[in-house]
Amino acid sequence: MKKIIVLTAVVALSACAVPPTSNSVYRPGQTQNEQSVRMGVVESVREVTIDKGQSGVGTVAGAAVGGIAAGSSIGKGNGSIAAGILGAVAGGMIGQAVEGNMNKSKGFEITVRLDNGEIKAITQDADELFRPGDRIRLLSSGRTTRVTH
Repeated sequence: MKKIIVLTAVVALSACAVPPTSNSVYRPGQTQNEQSVRMGVVESVREVTIDKGQSGVGTVAGAAVGGIAAGSSIGKGNGSIAAGILGAVAGGMIGQAVEGNMNKSKGFEITVRLDNGEIKAITQDADELFRPGDRIRLLSSGRTTRVTH
């Protein structure tokens, strides 16, 4: 039973391993660094899904939990082995689906017309509302660009 609890915790914690795509979240290496600031106006906003991918932890953990749960509670001998294999397959499929759903979030693709006339599109988490006509800032540092008010 302790193994099941530990493996379930591993599945839950696997969702924490993906980098944030919010304009409000900075990783430690992004702090105290200079950023370029450009001003502009929002042209359009489109809802998108941000898929942060899968690590495989959900599949492995689900297979382990399913195999242990089914193998230890169903049948004896060869029946227990067969139940464990079926449980592992089913658990792996469920774990993969759970991890896939946990690693998807709502996002916005924000198209901006900069003051110099350039048009840029930035995709980020949908944690701040932007509307066409809003005056905004683009904060850029290396490969990361954020849209903020």
